[in-house]
Amino acid sequence: MSIHFPLQVDGALDALQPAPRFKSVAGTGNQPLANGTPVFNSPDVFSPLMLMKQSALENNLRQLAAFCQENGVMLAAHGKTSMSPAILRRAVSEGGAWGLSAATPAQVRALRQFGIRNVFLANELVDPAGIRLIGQWQQQHPDHGFLCYVDSLQGVKLLEQHLGGAQIAVLLEMSVSGGRTGCRSPQAALEIAHAIHDSRSLQLVGVAGYEGALGAGRDAAGVQRVKDYCEMMIATAALLAEHQLFASGEIILSAGGGAWFDVVAACFSAAQLPLPVTPLIRSGAYMAHDSGLYARIAPFAQPGATHHFSAALEIWGRVLSRPEPGLAFVDFGRRDVPFDQDLPNPLWIRQADGSAPRAATHLRITDVNDQHAYLQLPADDPLQPGDWIGCGISHPCTAFDKWRYLPLVDDDYYVTDSLETAF
Repeated sequence: MSIHFPLQVDGALDALQPAPRFKSVAGTGNQPLANGTPVFNSPDVFSPLMLMKQSALENNLRQLAAFCQENGVMLAAHGKTSMSPAILRRAVSEGGAWGLSAATPAQVRALRQFGIRNVFLANELVDPAGIRLIGQWQQQHPDHGFLCYVDSLQGVKLLEQHLGGAQIAVLLEMSVSGGRTGCRSPQAALEIAHAIHDSRSLQLVGVAGYEGALGAGRDAAGVQRVKDYCEMMIATAALLAEHQLFASGEIILSAGGGAWFDVVAACFSAAQLPLPVTPLIRSGAYMAHDSGLYARIAPFAQPGATHHFSAALEIWGRVLSRPEPGLAFVDFGRRDVPFDQDLPNPLWIRQADGSAPRAATHLRITDVNDQHAYLQLPADDPLQPGDWIGCGISHPCTAFDKWRYLPLVDDDYYVTDSLETAF
């Protein structure tokens, strides 16, 4: 018996059928799940799916907003973590953020299209097309705030060449030997600040840096290393203020990713400078938090913390196979979950119809392939093909970028909203 299949693509069908956009939605995959959908026993849900817990997201927004208010800190929450308009708008409207941070001109463009009025490009702006796009936007929307970094004379020159008639506010970025972008010496900073001061297109409003590149741990030596870095930025700001190079009546001091914003805020708030200081932190991972990296290193995860984040992201997949007594395979892998910091952490098991939830903390994922997760479990565990496995993830910054869409769900796993991403 021979089996024959047509080799050509049906051109007419191809023209009529758009490519599916949402891999966790059944049917054509071009519409998000309807609000009220129960994710574990709905015919509209494909496995695997990444979801976000609404209660955790709302808690995380409240907690950082309260911290910023208590400490007199401005927040430009980093949008690159999720690039999801529904989440990022909440960070501003509900989470008290002044605006959002971006890492590339394309992300600035996306945030503007999301309706975000104030954007901080926490990076050097050297791409001519990106400079022109941002310059044109600022000319057309003079009431929209924009900040970016400068760390070189060539960077100043490129901005002047391509901004057209626009004026933008910049922060001079500082770093250390072996660190990331940023000036390496006070002398270089002073020279660049003079060039900014003399520019018709640029206004110097602060000093910035990124302490996360220091590789410091949460021990006494690591904390001191971050403090020393902050003090270097403060000393640079003092030098520039002495030469009257700031264009505004205050100095913005900006650093503070997801791991060190507490130390950064304390250092900057205590800074004694000739002009008033506005500390500006740029955390982004806090909105989702996690069950791995940030659960260990985030400021609110430390002993004595008065605020607490909750893990909002979960990956759910179905058991594919139990080929050996102590081994099962789940239908998610590197295409679906982050694996750069830790592997997913099993939390819950449910039967195929979503019933009978039970803890999965006795299980362990030991590896992931492109579309398979290796699940280690006791030989006598009743887990079987088709059952659901729910896991927490580690490092949300490499979780969102694998999904065009995530359902937002309540604590009973009914869909409450749709979260699309724009990577």
